[in-house]
Amino acid sequence: MLNNTIVRTVDFSVRYRWPVIVVASLLMVATACFDYARFTITTDVEALISRSLPWHQRQTAFTDAFPQYGIAAVISAPTAENAESATNALARQLETHPDLFRAVMQPDSGDFFEHNGLLFGSIAAVKKTIDGLSQAEFLVSALASDPTLRGVMKALSFTAQGVGSGQVNIDQLAWPLSLADKTLSEVLSGNAATFSWQELINGAAAQSRQLRHFIEINPVLDFGALQPGAKATAAVRKAASDLDISGKFGAKVDLTGEVPMNDDQFSVIQDSALRDTLSALVGVLIILWFALRSWKIIVAVIFSLLVGLAVTSALGLAMVGAFNLISIAFFVLFVGLGVDFGIQFSVRYRTERHEQNDLRSALRSTARKVGAPLTLAAAATAVAFFFVYSYRL
Repeated sequence: MLNNTIVRTVDFSVRYRWPVIVVASLLMVATACFDYARFTITTDVEALISRSLPWHQRQTAFTDAFPQYGIAAVISAPTAENAESATNALARQLETHPDLFRAVMQPDSGDFFEHNGLLFGSIAAVKKTIDGLSQAEFLVSALASDPTLRGVMKALSFTAQGVGSGQVNIDQLAWPLSLADKTLSEVLSGNAATFSWQELINGAAAQSRQLRHFIEINPVLDFGALQPGAKATAAVRKAASDLDISGKFGAKVDLTGEVPMNDDQFSVIQDSALRDTLSALVGVLIILWFALRSWKIIVAVIFSLLVGLAVTSALGLAMVGAFNLISIAFFVLFVGLGVDFGIQFSVRYRTERHEQNDLRSALRSTARKVGAPLTLAAAATAVAFFFVYSYRL
């Protein structure tokens, strides 16, 4: 019965070929317009897995209880003070946009660490800091009362008097004077000058971890866009630009984390989409040419493929509303299988055509011999795709 139906369908298409082509063309245009108007895609990876699975429900509950911070802003600056000031300013600016950021957290800086930071240091480090503060008390107090170049010169004059009177060891001035020399040299050369009080007190250059701080951000993601976190990451960069933390603090902001990394991957797909599509099209044409060696048959195969792709996309949008990442893979599989089925049918037709002079007889014979196997293969593939997409396992 299936075989007879396929043969009658092929015979009808041959007998009324022009009306069939016109109707198929109109159907392709109509469904393509529907696809263009209704096309949406969700990039939510969690939606690929069925929410009815117990382990996925537990994972969702855990994520709700302990939100994941998908963006990590890394702020680095020449001095520890500048790095902390830039981090605090950026965090406060981001907190003013609850529509873009659900939560903003400073895991290694902020008000808490400013008041309780010494509690997290080792006993030796805290002792060294306190000793440095006591030794630099006269210099710090002089500069604190007059934080200008005049105050610096006044502090240096007090230091010189202390050395002359024997109250200050000249070796103790090596590190403060080296820092002052570095800062003044930068000022005189016209470069951005920095001075670190922490380095002065600690008596050593700041460690790399002190010159870098983090802001963990839980962004609001737009899964209707190809890059769900694009708005959030753009807002972080805009906030850094508006605050001019590069000019004010000499700081630099870098973004990392799951959201920026996934967005970069999607941007690569977007940037290479046209190139990859054209490459695939050229490859398909080359394969069709070597297999069929007839431009008329190649045009017929491509036309059938385009009609089927437009109609299938419209049915998919009508049933599920939005495509996802698996759906995009289905497009590639659809093209591959469509070309494969077209080649198998057309190669058999060419064989029958050489054996029979009548076109309609050759097509009937082709449909009778390969129509049922190809139809069953296509139906089995469609059923498999349906179950994979429906249950997302």
